[in-house]
Amino acid sequence: MNNTESKLSKNINQVSSKKTKIKKTSPYKKKVAKTNLTGFLFASPWIIGFLLFSLYPIIKSLYYSFTDFNVFMPPKWVGLANYKELFSDDLFYKSLKNTLFMTLIGTPINLIVGLINAMLLNVKVKGMPIFRTLFFIPSIVPVVASSMLWTWLFNPSCGLINKALGKIGLYQPNWLADPRYTKPALIIMGIWGTGSIMIIFLAALQDIPAQLYEAADIDGAGPWDKFIHVTLPGLAPIMLYQIILSVINNFQYFTQAYVMTGAGSGQYSGVIGGPENSMLFYALYLYHNGFNYLKMGKASAMAWILFIIVAIVTWILIKTSHLWVSYGEGDDNN
Repeated sequence: MNNTESKLSKNINQVSSKKTKIKKTSPYKKKVAKTNLTGFLFASPWIIGFLLFSLYPIIKSLYYSFTDFNVFMPPKWVGLANYKELFSDDLFYKSLKNTLFMTLIGTPINLIVGLINAMLLNVKVKGMPIFRTLFFIPSIVPVVASSMLWTWLFNPSCGLINKALGKIGLYQPNWLADPRYTKPALIIMGIWGTGSIMIIFLAALQDIPAQLYEAADIDGAGPWDKFIHVTLPGLAPIMLYQIILSVINNFQYFTQAYVMTGAGSGQYSGVIGGPENSMLFYALYLYHNGFNYLKMGKASAMAWILFIIVAIVTWILIKTSHLWVSYGEGDDNN
């Protein structure tokens, strides 16, 4: 009997202790659940907006890429016909070539100019905040407005650029009508708007420890040696971020070309991409297929090809970044 009573008392004690634990933990769980619910409620506008206006269109565009769809008629399944048509379309390759030019040439030029400006604006002189503001202002000008401004600046007869070139006796190109100069004109315009690149580099420069430069001075390093062995390694993670962002933006290059080609109004004898389609970029050709020619299926196929290209390029950049980017001792870059 004693053994039986002792076992019963132990079981009763265990049950009571479990009930006590449950009572102690249940208010905490309720509080966590309430906090999570509150968070989801605050985030619900974004979540609903993403599901309706981003995720749903993305899924639908994948479906439309396998259909013949012109908005006014129900989509008709055609399988890989849109992709086959694109790979036999000369303008598709022309637009891809122009986009690659802007990505491979425009990206490094913009990054170099942005870095040079950031280094110049990192010097401690009187009135530096004013200079930083002046350099940054062009990047906050709306793209359409800046494109219209530069269209006037590049005017061969009354534009300020050709007038300045004429004053010093240099050749005055017909910037937006000569296919040899259209993309250089766009690159020049892009350099003018590198303020956002500059400001990120400036913040990164100010984050590099001053002790590293002092140690380099003690070792007798010159300005170039300090730039190569201190500044560039310190900027490497930010440089990777800037490269990825610039590559993605250049693959989607659209607004500047759209404005400067007359917004598809046939300014150049009905040619949709400027003289000899030299400004027919991938996103611009995608737009014309979707909204001018009403080939939504073909446009959707172009969008998914662009997504795949950008994803592959971004993956390569990230996977190879460990060769030149260091995040500090103990960090895993793989």
